[in-house]
Amino acid sequence: MRLALCQMNATVGDIAGNAERIRKGRVGAIEAGAQIVLFPELALTGYPPEDLLLREHFLADAALALRELASETRGIVAVVGFPERAEDVYNAAAVLADGKIHSIYRKVFLPNYGVFDEERYFQAGSAGAVIDIGPADSQGSERLGLTVCEDIWEPGPPASDEALAGATLILNISASPYHAGKGLERERMFAQRARDNLACVAFCALVGGQDELLFDGHSFVVDHTGKTIARAAQFREELLICDVDMQAAAAARLREAGHRASTRSPIGAGTRGATVLPGLSIDDEGVGAERPPGGSIAPLLEPVEAEVYAALKLGLRDYVEKNGFRHVVLGLSGGIDSALVACLAVDALGAERVSTAIMPSQFSSSATQNDARALASALGTQVHELEIEPVYDTYAQTLGPAFEGHEHDLTEENLQARIRGNLLMALSNKFGWLVLTTGNKSEMSVGYTTLYGDLAGGFAVIKDVPKTLVYRLCRWRNSSDAANVGGVPSPIPPTIIERAPSAELRADQRDEDSLPPYDVLDRILHGYVERHLSREQLIAQGLPAEDVERAARLVDLAEYKRRQAPPGIKVSELAFGRDRRMPITNRYRD
Repeated sequence: MRLALCQMNATVGDIAGNAERIRKGRVGAIEAGAQIVLFPELALTGYPPEDLLLREHFLADAALALRELASETRGIVAVVGFPERAEDVYNAAAVLADGKIHSIYRKVFLPNYGVFDEERYFQAGSAGAVIDIGPADSQGSERLGLTVCEDIWEPGPPASDEALAGATLILNISASPYHAGKGLERERMFAQRARDNLACVAFCALVGGQDELLFDGHSFVVDHTGKTIARAAQFREELLICDVDMQAAAAARLREAGHRASTRSPIGAGTRGATVLPGLSIDDEGVGAERPPGGSIAPLLEPVEAEVYAALKLGLRDYVEKNGFRHVVLGLSGGIDSALVACLAVDALGAERVSTAIMPSQFSSSATQNDARALASALGTQVHELEIEPVYDTYAQTLGPAFEGHEHDLTEENLQARIRGNLLMALSNKFGWLVLTTGNKSEMSVGYTTLYGDLAGGFAVIKDVPKTLVYRLCRWRNSSDAANVGGVPSPIPPTIIERAPSAELRADQRDEDSLPPYDVLDRILHGYVERHLSREQLIAQGLPAEDVERAARLVDLAEYKRRQAPPGIKVSELAFGRDRRMPITNRYRD
């Protein structure tokens, strides 16, 4: 059987645009000789539609678009993810064929952890489902199982029920949010499910950015032994074509009695929980023909820096494009964080759509400013030179009477950051540009940010990237391994990477004056924020007790700042925001 997996970039709420992508995918699948084409979970509405699902007219518009797609679907079977409005709302897969909606499968397992909130919106389906597809004479029909995303992450039913009901190919349509390394983890997990059930598995994934979430694509097909026989590329749309040997799994089951329904369920239980949907005929002489199994296998992006860089680039581009921005602007300080964001912006959008602002103060060194200018020149961005010292002097004069008798402190440092934030927002307002902030996860964790200053902006590109990973990404972008990125080779001046990090808001300032070294800090933050480890557990790992106490206290105190930060791209297993929901008013300390 020839499958087509349409790895598409849906936009939430763009029902007409998503439907058009589905049409193009269906046409491409027919031209490739496929009998079945899969589209991702909620492909028709985009994922996640969140509270749009509480609007009756949104659900009605999706239903109308699905009926229109169904009326056009002939000569192929299409499996399309959509929200079904019945007695409740279901996360569903519609089987379209012969000009109509032939049948509907409802997702059984609704994830309600991490970034997921599906129990808020959907009712769960009751069981797995299988469908027979084959020639019109009903000879040689093949039995397929239907699942949606989480249904196959869980071992056992519904996938196991479908296999016991005779399905030798399990279809899975998915919207699986990305974090670094997840693609390979997912592929290995699906391989185990295939071996468990002695069934081929076809995984059709969403790709693209949606606010803080990113979907990496990486669709694939594994055979009943767990071998990957086809794989789509990461981080881009693709129509993956794969020929599946439907009889290989059936033959293997003859030698594995434990995979027979009679040995896995009480006598008379039949197909257990799997519903048998009405069969479908395909008048295509290609069904059952001898073909070598498999399809193209895209290589995985390596090392992890290449993968994360591609993820950030796609997330940035989609946020800009899907929200209608033509141009972006960022402050370029000569530091490592703004260097990475500038490279990502130019690589994602092109230099002609990126402006940079260099805003020196009395504490800015000539070395950092020269590095900022060199980077902007290498990348080819438009540069605005905006001196902030005169503005700062005016602020100081205005506040002088109120501050009389008080020493200079963090207040004056924050004033500089807020002036820069105001200048960037002025450029944004005047020209309609999107301001990109440059703060990283380490800084966001401990509150090493200024409200209405460096937090001011529309999109926080590296919000979920720890400082140590920022350095690794910059070194990778400057290496010869980054040739596939395109654009300017090695654009970052080496001194930016080599220089000790500093906010340059006072004389001779270094980040390590007030924070542990970043290699230590990031280990603490990973344990405390992402692994939920206690202070005692972190100290038991050999981390300095003083640093652990200080970092944990700063994380707890900075929650109110993080609530006011712009959205940013999730690349870790646990990001601030949707993943981690902590109260601001909170006196608990472990």
